[in-house]
Amino acid sequence: MRVLGIRRETKNRWERRVPIVPHDVYELRKRHRIHTLIEPSEQRIFSEEEYVKNGAVVVDNLKDANYIFGVKEIPINYFEEKKVYVFFSHTIKGQKYNMPMLKKMLELKDTLIDYELIRDEEGKRLIFFGYHAGLAGAIDTLWAYGQRLLKEGIKTPFVRIKRSFEYGRMDKAEIHLKDIGEQIAEEGLPEEISPMIVGIMGRGNVSKGVQDIIKLFPYEEIDARSIKEAIKEKKSNRIFMVVFRPEERVRNVFGEVYSREDYYTHPEHYISNMPKHLPFLSILFNATYWEEKYPRLVTKSHVKELFDKYDNPKLKVIGDITCDIEGSVEFTVKATMPDEPCFVYDPFTDSIKDGVIGRGIVVMAVDNLPAELPYDASVFFSHRLKPFVPYIVRANYSTSFGRLNLPLEIKNAVIALNGELTPNFKYLEKYL
Repeated sequence: MRVLGIRRETKNRWERRVPIVPHDVYELRKRHRIHTLIEPSEQRIFSEEEYVKNGAVVVDNLKDANYIFGVKEIPINYFEEKKVYVFFSHTIKGQKYNMPMLKKMLELKDTLIDYELIRDEEGKRLIFFGYHAGLAGAIDTLWAYGQRLLKEGIKTPFVRIKRSFEYGRMDKAEIHLKDIGEQIAEEGLPEEISPMIVGIMGRGNVSKGVQDIIKLFPYEEIDARSIKEAIKEKKSNRIFMVVFRPEERVRNVFGEVYSREDYYTHPEHYISNMPKHLPFLSILFNATYWEEKYPRLVTKSHVKELFDKYDNPKLKVIGDITCDIEGSVEFTVKATMPDEPCFVYDPFTDSIKDGVIGRGIVVMAVDNLPAELPYDASVFFSHRLKPFVPYIVRANYSTSFGRLNLPLEIKNAVIALNGELTPNFKYLEKYL
């Protein structure tokens, strides 16, 4: 009998997501004879009763399950010997805070499969929460924009927006945001902030989530070359949306034309091109993938220059959905929580202050945004994960990596097999 376990999430009180929803537990049992054990949890978005009705068994621990599925990182003292763990480990960049966890798994001869690495032949992620991070991040950022303007004495329809977790589900959020959009279409936005232009850095799943939120309002998509023209027109009854292409986000320091291949091979040849766009934006969303080898897109000096040139810049809020600490947005110096999603960065004192009040740029930097929409995010994620589960629980892990009988999409996501780093992840030894 194949038995998988779903662990309770313990990272923080906001984490209510599940990797496999009750209905898919039923499907896995009916079609593949896979049985599910779940740990009890008071904060999980789906009740224990819903799981039991769909064939799961509630147990105090998962000692009888060999395949443990979770969402976020797992505490070190949780791991058992020679088991298969499937979760977001946040280890592939050698993240210092998760190296003790990885080391423990290796010591116990565990196998680690990371959702983040399950990709197709083109490298596109197949199982992800990024889209819902974009949805929640866009809502929280628009909430922050409305609150910031209100503190500056400008009342807008955005002040009606709630934070994502206050909606709980996207269907409720969508109804409310569309209603606010109708108000904007009919009454327009205040002259002081018109035209409202939002910029989006990134073109992947996170970006798509942001775009879908903006599209709930009256909007017009423009390219970067049309920003100045939109500024001149001063239209107030819509939101202008710019999705920056890579060649608009960065530029070659030698004056050569942007090349995707060259950028990924020689990122040191490029610097940010965002300073030329910042003065015209109302909100900037960051939805890019970033590593230290890549150029920062918005730096402390960029914002200092912006405030030196404009006493009260048009740009009020940066929604840093990617939330890499001191990463592509250099002054994202900490992650925030859903109930206090923002801080203000003051470029003159190089300091931050929680909330939306104060000199500088408001930064929305919640690092577990999909947890604010736990129902929708879990249903979407589980639907994409379900086809891979039978392969994961039926594979023979007591063999060499070369002989491991997993589809390539999953096999490439195996960071460790029986306590040994797999070939693609041997580089992690230097971080351990």
